[in-house]
Amino acid sequence: MHDALTRLGRALRLVLLTALAVLFLIPFYLLLRNGLADEADITAPDWTFFPHRLHWSNLRELFDDPGVPMAHALLNSTLIAVLTTAGTLLPASLAGYGLARIPYRHANAVFYAILGTLLVPAAVTFVPSFVLVSSLGWVSSLRGLIVPTLFSAFACFVFRQYFLGFPRELEDAAQVDGLGYWRTYWRVVVPNSAPVFAAVGVIVFIGAWNAFLWPLVIGQDQDAWTVQVALSAFTTAQTVNLHELFIAAAVSILPLLLVFLLLQRYIVAGVERSGIDD
Repeated sequence: MHDALTRLGRALRLVLLTALAVLFLIPFYLLLRNGLADEADITAPDWTFFPHRLHWSNLRELFDDPGVPMAHALLNSTLIAVLTTAGTLLPASLAGYGLARIPYRHANAVFYAILGTLLVPAAVTFVPSFVLVSSLGWVSSLRGLIVPTLFSAFACFVFRQYFLGFPRELEDAAQVDGLGYWRTYWRVVVPNSAPVFAAVGVIVFIGAWNAFLWPLVIGQDQDAWTVQVALSAFTTAQTVNLHELFIAAAVSILPLLLVFLLLQRYIVAGVERSGIDD
């Protein structure tokens, strides 16, 4: 009886997970289905699982479109996401390590002040940030798109929580060898903290890749467009280019899927060891 209930429970879990997987994959199916169709198949009243003819030429048409520089937008998004990720991980990890390990009587006050910035709506700082970037002449430049987004209170919080649980024995051994906080951080802490760096890095990378409002306002020239801004160009008040919009959306998520698949095991390990649930 117990074995039968166990098998039934496993079967139900399998059915549930299969159903959830199908629901999760439906958006990807729609992107591919509509991206390889023509306008008539997309807007047809009768739905077909796949269009009558797959238009692989839509992919070439996407990158040949003179009105939307998709290839350049992909390059811009890649540069912005990579540089934002690197520029966020370094100061956030240093701040997290300092708050967790370096004795300082005002450390808690600084930490709570950093957390307090999470309570400030982004809309409150949007206009002052734009005025500052504009006064510096950074409109339509990578500096204007990257620098204002580098500070992350969330990343500081995650790193601090992770380093609070970091084995002190490793740091004590490094200090016995004459290493200070700086060299201990680089030679001992960073090499043994790959999970949390990967987890935070993926979150920051996805956020930078998917950002829309700030790149839309700052990237006023086509040369500064990101992928998300380029996607919006396929839907205007005059025209709606559906097949290019869908194939462009499918292309734009490929880097995110690749990053996630490569680092998924580190993401889980980093979240489990960061102390977020404490």
